[in-house]
Amino acid sequence: MSFTPTFVENDEQPLSSADQAPDARSIVARRCAALRHELTSPDLSFLMEAHNGLSAKLVEEAGFPAIWASGLAISAALGVRDNNEASWTQVLDILEFMADATTLPILVDGDTGYGNFNNVRRLVRKLCQRGIAGVCIEDKLFPKTNSFLGEAQPLAAIDEFCGRIKAGKDSQTEAEFSLVARIEALISGHGLDEALRRAEAYHAAGADAVLIHSKRSTAGEILAFAERWGNRCPVVIVPTMYYATPTEAFRQAGISTVIWANHNLRAALTAMRQTCQRIRRGGGTTVLAAAGGGQRDRSCRLARQRARRADRGSPQMHDRHPRPAAAPPSRRHAERLRRAAGDGGARLSQGGDRPAGDRHRRQR
Repeated sequence: MSFTPTFVENDEQPLSSADQAPDARSIVARRCAALRHELTSPDLSFLMEAHNGLSAKLVEEAGFPAIWASGLAISAALGVRDNNEASWTQVLDILEFMADATTLPILVDGDTGYGNFNNVRRLVRKLCQRGIAGVCIEDKLFPKTNSFLGEAQPLAAIDEFCGRIKAGKDSQTEAEFSLVARIEALISGHGLDEALRRAEAYHAAGADAVLIHSKRSTAGEILAFAERWGNRCPVVIVPTMYYATPTEAFRQAGISTVIWANHNLRAALTAMRQTCQRIRRGGGTTVLAAAGGGQRDRSCRLARQRARRADRGSPQMHDRHPRPAAAPPSRRHAERLRRAAGDGGARLSQGGDRPAGDRHRRQR
């Protein structure tokens, strides 16, 4: 029994290239062409994760050629699980901010396509309208489950998933929009032969590349897949679990693209957690040191030293050369210090006002 869909016409028609503004057309076309180049280039390419406009801009500043809009990272940034709890239209809004913030092409983690072939058709149409260069969909069931949770996750029937691929390719309004078919056979324990069987079917259905996924700590089954696949179409990988594999091994295997799938989110999470804990432990003392910006100003250096001593639990006094207590600052000096603390020390860093504490020390 075939699950290949019969397409039904509806009244909603996508904007054709002729209906879009010339500048918008050229931008979208350039992005799609740039992503297609990364996928098909003989050189190994690297895509970096982003989950909002700011992180997308940082990826561009770092020099990456394209962005991976991670479903896990976007969900986590919204405070929900990687289980399609964020709707596809909510994800689309974030993608629009990302596309506005950068000139790089974006490959979207489209999970399962958010439903059946009709959902994929509408998704691809809307992605093209917002300047997104490609989408990756996986052969699992909606709502999706994160690949690293549990064992033997159920997979979509091959015919049904091929219908999603065909619907997406038939709906794209940009000639070089890319659809990547993600194969979860190895993740679900079905073995290499099943992964290859699915890859062949998805390629025949029109996928521009295949993404082969694994949760093993070594890249053995990924490299075995690449060898037997023989570059029939580009192969994309996500070495989240087998990150210790040298990239040269991927080059030798003919891998097209490596995706660093959630590193920016993890880095941001670590930094935010540490900053919150540090400020909370320091009773707010760290705020001036972190936000002041006056690296050359002695008062900022002293604030940082006090914060470090507080973190270590050591006494907050000058240990080796104690000095007599300074006279209390005048009302004018106290007002200057209050204003400097209020704007993060910016005035002191500009050299316009000398810290009152320094003057008192010179008068001793």
